[in-house]
Amino acid sequence: MPRVRSVVTRLKRRKRLLKRVKGFRGSLNHKKRQARAFSIRADRYAFRDRRNKKRDFRRLWIIRISAALTDRGISYSQFMNGLKKAEITVNRKVLAAIAIDAPGQFDEFVAKAKAAIAA
Repeated sequence: MPRVRSVVTRLKRRKRLLKRVKGFRGSLNHKKRQARAFSIRADRYAFRDRRNKKRDFRRLWIIRISAALTDRGISYSQFMNGLKKAEITVNRKVLAAIAIDAPGQFDEFVAKAKAAIAA
């Protein structure tokens, strides 16, 4: 029985790897050994940064809300506490969008939060 050579499989595997690392710089996008190592590293960064992205956006929304609240004379923590006491459940993403796009509606939220804190 003749010996089976895995040329087709090997070339297919190499082609798939090089397609994954297409935009990498230098020899990382055409040398198989380096491409494989940096592909693994890229996967680690992607895994980590999918979680960091959520963290960064939450931080951005809080900064935007806080900036809108400084003009209205209330701190971020007091505002969020007031919303919780008033039983208003709006997430930070929506609050940040309202603070930028609809300042009048955001003023209503601030008024309700202040009233809940006073009560």
